[in-house]
Amino acid sequence: MPQATFDPLVFSKTAVALLIAFVLGGLIGLERQWRQRTAGLRTNVLVAVGAAAFVDLGMRVGGADGSVRVISYVVSGIGFLGAGVIMKEGAQVRGINTAATLWASAAVGTFAGAGEFAGALLVAAFVLAGNTLLRPIANYVNRAPISPETTEAVYRVHVVCRPEKVSEARDLLFEELEQRRYPIREIETLSEGEELIELAATLVPTSADPKELDAVARHLERHEAIASATWTVGTES
Repeated sequence: MPQATFDPLVFSKTAVALLIAFVLGGLIGLERQWRQRTAGLRTNVLVAVGAAAFVDLGMRVGGADGSVRVISYVVSGIGFLGAGVIMKEGAQVRGINTAATLWASAAVGTFAGAGEFAGALLVAAFVLAGNTLLRPIANYVNRAPISPETTEAVYRVHVVCRPEKVSEARDLLFEELEQRRYPIREIETLSEGEELIELAATLVPTSADPKELDAVARHLERHEAIASATWTVGTES
């Protein structure tokens, strides 16, 4: 096996690639850190630098074929890291944008490690634009009222009851919605305490009449087994 020798030119190219990955990953991470996201400055820098280092090493050891293999491993491997920052809190899923940013930081590092410095800069610019310039548009859309005509609205009917009345409340909820011909996707327990338990029946995505759902809630509240009833509307996660 030939002994590796130190090549100042190769070393300088590696240093430039890692420096560019460090700076661009730092810019992306700084924006994430500023917004107090889970994966901030250090994480994005390490992802970018790590991707650049692996691709650079793949090129030095295996040439173009080696770099292609390493790039494919980076793309698949970063998915496991991204999965670690995605959390589900009730019906809400958080961290998807952070995971996507980490994936994009790896792309920046991959470009830098392959010596495509202009491409790395371009990708970093688009990532920053996506996380900053598009934010006002996303916030505007999120604040718009949910309309069954423009979104796939998901309706839920909620009831609160005492623990010993859960089975009866579940049956009443099911029967009431069946009588109104609203198909039920599932009935789940949203919160469970020593004194009160909240159940929610999720309807199959469809259009519903708010007045009918108000009537359903009022009718359910008449039963002794149910302390309170209401309904909510949202969108698919």
